[in-house]
Amino acid sequence: MNRTELAGRAEAIIFAGGEPVSLDRIAQVLEVRTTEVEAALELLKEKYNTPESGVHLLLLENTAQFCTNPEFAGSIRSVLELRRNTPLSQAAMEVLAVIAYNQPVTKAFVEQVRGVDCSGVIGSLMQKGLLEERGRLELPGRPLLYGTTENFLRCFQMSSISELPPVPSQEEAEDGEEPSSAPERQKES
Repeated sequence: MNRTELAGRAEAIIFAGGEPVSLDRIAQVLEVRTTEVEAALELLKEKYNTPESGVHLLLLENTAQFCTNPEFAGSIRSVLELRRNTPLSQAAMEVLAVIAYNQPVTKAFVEQVRGVDCSGVIGSLMQKGLLEERGRLELPGRPLLYGTTENFLRCFQMSSISELPPVPSQEEAEDGEEPSSAPERQKES
């Protein structure tokens, strides 16, 4: 099977799936290597991911999904009479940032960083599908661990959490300079 035919078959599978489809699963079904599927998807990205295209191919870690071009969101909302999602509050953005850069983390960790109770904000972000429970910490009381979801990646148009911009150091933040390198991330164990 040549790359064009493989791209067509992968396109049909992804379109019919609606939800993100694993590249490994596509490769298994089409009886090819995952690297061949990745090459075929690059053809599809060239075809779809243009400013004038209404549909884009979104790659999230090891999955692929079709989505609408964000530039046309207003038209889609009007036609489908969808209400506009309310923007995230400053508190929600802060909680998302703390969790995204340090995940998986406990609510207590987020509250320690922010200095205020975060129960309501975390609950709201979970309802929106931006956060999920990632298990429990092996400490007394076994507190829940939280992390971001694929929906978070989709909303912020990232394929993986590694695409988060680097956090500026304290001096750079005070001086307003650009960060020179990403700091080491600390994870709770």
